[in-house]
Formats: sequence, structure tokens, C-alpha cells
Amino acid sequence: MSDLAKHLIDRLPKAELHLHIEGTLEPDMMLKLAKRNNVTLPYHSVEDVQKAYNFDCLQDFLDLYYLGMSVLLTEQDFFDLTWAYLCRVKEDGLTHVELFFDPQAHTARGVSFETVLGGITSALEQAQKELDISSKLIMCFLRHLPEEDAFEALDCACKHKEHIFGVGLDSSEKGYPPPLFERVFAQARKEGFTPVAHVGEEGTAENVREGLDVLKIERVDHGNHALDDPFLTARLAKQQTPLTMCPISNWRLKGIPSLAHSPVKKAMDAGLLVTVNSDDPSYFGGYLNDNYRAVHEHLALDEAELIILAKNSFKASFLDDEEKQKQLDAIDAMVDDVKRL
Repeated sequence: MSDLAKHLIDRLPKAELHLHIEGTLEPDMMLKLAKRNNVTLPYHSVEDVQKAYNFDCLQDFLDLYYLGMSVLLTEQDFFDLTWAYLCRVKEDGLTHVELFFDPQAHTARGVSFETVLGGITSALEQAQKELDISSKLIMCFLRHLPEEDAFEALDCACKHKEHIFGVGLDSSEKGYPPPLFERVFAQARKEGFTPVAHVGEEGTAENVREGLDVLKIERVDHGNHALDDPFLTARLAKQQTPLTMCPISNWRLKGIPSLAHSPVKKAMDAGLLVTVNSDDPSYFGGYLNDNYRAVHEHLALDEAELIILAKNSFKASFLDDEEKQKQLDAIDAMVDDVKRL
């Protein structure tokens, strides 16, 4: 890695647009919270937890992911989880995050919606004041649960519109196409929530198309298999519909055989508005800058392309135009500083 590339990755201001806050639960915090809340886990040490992080597919990961969530019970737990992530990625140059949370996974365990939201939003508000990190919160519906359950989550979200910006769709994609959630997304849009969805990670290009046409999503989370369809690829490029890609996640979940097979470079070359993100960094072993380093090293992205990715992260965000331009100007200033080193 060249010195210039290293300095750029380390110092470029960045936004992260595909981040599940529950997926930032590090093994040491998992064990600490289990002890604090008297939750029994099948692990006795950090090493035991890390050994379990060997996934053959998305469902293998989700099984462990939901087990890890069992230690999150109080508002303080959710605050600690969120604050730890924000402090960690401040080191990566993060200045804005649009993070996902999965309330249905918590309310099903008897944890109230307000407990989850209160802890997360308190940390986000503190990060704005102390770390100069802005944020928007996106509530995801779990696609392996019935749409009726999603409506219940939406009802809760409608009581807290001042804190929740958008709605998303995550969990297992196979067997759960976007039309299953057409009604709840229509209602969410009517209530003023901005829609996004995980499509094209395990699913086909048709899932991406249905996300756009049926759910009316404004951003595609993952979207890898959109590139299988040249007409859809051309549409995404023309519309500049953002894709929030997650290279290390794709590799660890065996969606791609190696990081060299990440679709990030192909998507950029096709003119798509591509961003690079960490997804569930504690489980996949890579935070934001680790993913930037991965695409630089394994896809041979040059310094100019790294700068494009950083700029794309703000262009693809839901910040207003004035704030986007402020962040883009900060990138230009940082690039000038780095080039003078």
C-alpha cells in the first residue's frame, strides 16, 4: 500500500450507510453484558466467541447474531453498544452514520421498543455533541417474520418520528422477496419514513428490481446481484440510485469466494453510485477503514477511486444538500493536506 493511499484511508472524512448496530457487539462486551444481566451464553471467553465466528452462509451468521442480542436488555446496554461503535469509528474518520436497528428482535424477547430506542438515540445525541458525528436512524423490518409483525413495529416507530428517519428490510433474503412487505412499506412511506432495503445480497437481480418498483426504495443495501442484469445496472447508473456494498461481509458470509471477487470495482466502472461499509463489523472482523483497505488491496483501487468512495458515502447519504457539500469540501481540503505530506 502506498503512503498516499494509507494516509487517505486513515484521514478521509467518511459516512457509513450500512451498519447494523447490533452487529457491532464485540465479544468482550457480549460477555460483560451477559454477566451484568445474568444471561447464560455457551461461551466462557473471548476466544470461545471468536471461534464461533466461522460462517458458511448468511443464516449461520444470523443464528449467532440473534444469540448475541440476548445480552441486550436495558437502555444502558443499548447506549454502551452504540457509544462503543461511535468511539471506534471516530478513529476511521467517520463524521456521519446512518445506522440500522432491529426492534423486532428485541421486543420478541420482552425488551420494550422505547428501551432499545432510548439507549441508541442517547448515544447518537452524545456523539453529535462530543465527537462531531451526525446520524440518522433506520428501523429495519425482519423479513423472516410476517408482515403483520412489521406493522406492529411501524406503529411503534410512528410514535417516535423525531428519532427515526427511515425503514429498511433485513434478515434472510432467500424465500422472502420484497412483495411480501409491499403494504407495510407503502404505509411507512405514507407516514413519512424514507425506505431502503437489503436486496441482491443472496437474492437475484429481480429482488433488487422489486425493491425499487414495489417497495419504492431510495437506496439499495448490498445490491451485488443487480450487476447480473445489464438493463438493471444501466438503470441504477442512470438514476444514480446508491448501493451500500459491504466487501468483507460478503466474503465472510461466502457470498463471494474472495475479496478479489467483490463487485465494488465492477459497479464503480459501470457508473453506479457505490459506497463501502462494514455491515456487522464485530462479527466479520472489519470496521469501515478495513473495508476501504480491502478494496484498495484486493481490487487495486487507486487513490482517486478511494476519494470517490469517500465522496460517494456523503452523496448517497440522506443529509441535506448543504451538509453534503460541507462534507465534500472537507474531503477536498483533507486531500490537499495529505498530498502536501
